Order: sequence, then structure tokens, then C-alpha cells
Amino acid sequence: MGDSFHDQLAEDRPFLKADHRLDTELVDKLILQLNRIYPQILSDKEASRFRKLDVPTSVRLGELLTHLQGKGEEACREFYRALHLHVEEVYYSLPTRLRLRDSLDPLRYPQNYQQRHALNDHEPYFFVGCFSIALGLALLYYYGEAKLTGGSRALGMAALGLKKKAQEVLIWYTEETLKK
Repeated sequence: MGDSFHDQLAEDRPFLKADHRLDTELVDKLILQLNRIYPQILSDKEASRFRKLDVPTSVRLGELLTHLQGKGEEACREFYRALHLHVEEVYYSLPTRLRLRDSLDPLRYPQNYQQRHALNDHEPYFFVGCFSIALGLALLYYYGEAKLTGGSRALGMAALGLKKKAQEVLIWYTEETLKK
């Protein structure tokens, strides 16, 4: 990818501020994660400033991201780690993560997500139509055999390319229907 976490955070910032999945509770979890595990990144005083509930969540998140960018590369990396830990679906939908996923080598990682369950382009109506035609022909053959004179002869002709046992059965069936 080549970008530093600082650059990635600058690119992901508008998306993070606009994403409604990051509610007050999740932003507080991120702040507490950074404060408790990495107090050098986010001190108690700074954490309490970013946790004020009278300030809208998007504003608090924007200030937090600005603060982390000012702290440097390690702070940005730890923010991404906390985001991945607490809000995985947001983490994987970030523009930088989507770009990374799309830029992977297609030979090593085939892109099956584009062709989910498409076996053909005809959808289920094509299958139902073909099945209906086959069923109709089978019913026509079954019920209309007595009325059609050439139906049993066609079975006798079809027996020419089959093995000896199958050929005998089809020829016997043909002879029996002709006697009726």
C-alpha cells in the first residue's frame, strides 16, 4: 500500500465523520482503548475532553482524529488497531481498506465476491421454463403413446446405438406395443 497510517487517517477522516455506525458508545470505546492501553497517546485529561456528551459525536470524533494526527504515526496506527478491535465492519469499509482489497494480486486472491451465486445469466425463470417444456413432452409421450402410431417405432430406431441388453428391452417394448 505504501501510505503511512497518518496519510491513511487523513484519507479516511471524512468517511469516519460521516459514518453513522460510529455512535457515541463506540467512539467512547475507542477513546477509552487509546487512553487505557496507550496513555502516552491519549492522556486522562485529553480523554475526558473527547468524552464530553454535550458535544455531538461527529465533532468529538473529528477533534480526536485531528489530535491523533498531531501525535504522529504511532497514534494513528493505534487508532486503526482500536477501530479494528471494536468496530470491525467499519474498519473493513474504510476507503483505504477497500483500495487495499481491490489492489491485491488477482492471481493470489481470486475475486469471487463479484460472481456470488450466478450460475447463468437466465435466472430461475429459465430453469422453470426448460423444466416445464421437458415435463410437457414427457406427459405428451406418456399419455399420447397409444394414439400415436410412430412413437413405438421411434423407440425401435433409438435402440440401434445402444448396448445389447438395452437394445433387447427397447425392441421388445416396440413389438409389444405394435401387437396392441
